[in-house]
Amino acid sequence: MCVLWHICSVQDEGDVLAEVRAWFLAQVGELWPVALGSLSLRRSPCVRKNCHACATGEKHASYVLYVRRGGKRTGLYVPDELVPQMRAALLYGRKLEAVMMEVGVRVLEALRDARGKRRAGG
Repeated sequence: MCVLWHICSVQDEGDVLAEVRAWFLAQVGELWPVALGSLSLRRSPCVRKNCHACATGEKHASYVLYVRRGGKRTGLYVPDELVPQMRAALLYGRKLEAVMMEVGVRVLEALRDARGKRRAGG
């Protein structure tokens, strides 16, 4: 009898979480492409001798995507024409993080509600 009660309670939790899962999937459905990190414009010197831009201190501008890989910060070159797409991906990444925070709260609330209903016998 206890085994049947446990199986039913797990199924109830799955049903409760199904609503949260559907909400989550609806929220993230449009968030693509997605990325985490930061996009920076850097100015650095080149290797050419007698470069006018480097000699005047202007240097050469390029975009870099900074990410973490294996716990280490890494910079990846981003061609100018890909900057708008990367900005959008980073924005979607921040939105995804916010949705993940909210879904954590909703999962906890759903599980608490299911637990309370089980304890109340209903």
